[in-house]
Amino acid sequence: MALNASAVIFDMDGTLTRPMLDFDRIREEIGVSAPILEAMRAMSPADRSRADAILERHEAEAADRSELQPGAAEVVAAVRSSGIPAALMTRNSRKSVETLQTRHGLAFDMIWTREDGAMKPSPEPVFSICRTLEVEPRDTWTIGDYHYDIVCGAAAGAVTVLLLGNPTGSPAWADEADHVIRELRELLPLLGIEEKDEG
Repeated sequence: MALNASAVIFDMDGTLTRPMLDFDRIREEIGVSAPILEAMRAMSPADRSRADAILERHEAEAADRSELQPGAAEVVAAVRSSGIPAALMTRNSRKSVETLQTRHGLAFDMIWTREDGAMKPSPEPVFSICRTLEVEPRDTWTIGDYHYDIVCGAAAGAVTVLLLGNPTGSPAWADEADHVIRELRELLPLLGIEEKDEG
């Protein structure tokens, strides 16, 4: 079976991990109603420093107790062992990613966090990852659970995969994704990767 991707870019929270962050609670504590990172850009330095501290505290607590989605470690390992680079692209902090890696033993060929520059839904993180990995965006697959993941990947010209967290329903924008899956293991046959028999 031929491999269908030159690189795979995974989202973190809600995709590789079970949803970790209570965004409503964070917004309430910071005092914003808009998306948190975008709202923070418009703040004064003092207000942004306060908001940063709140966000980082929530992220640290969430990473410390994080749980992987079923099959997450196996899927990432299968992608990399097939010869396809695996990247992580998240709006979380690099410190949270490092905690996740230490806690769960995950390895990636590249990591992109909010400290690295442009963030989803901008396509720029995908372009940057592709340049580093020396692959074309059109040959790259992006996997995520949120609308920003799909918008970002599509704008870059990548193949987009939506992981549904709800076992029954799906969001109104689900048809914007090229593929929709309900478990991470469903990604492997789409990529042309055979899952190894653990028995």
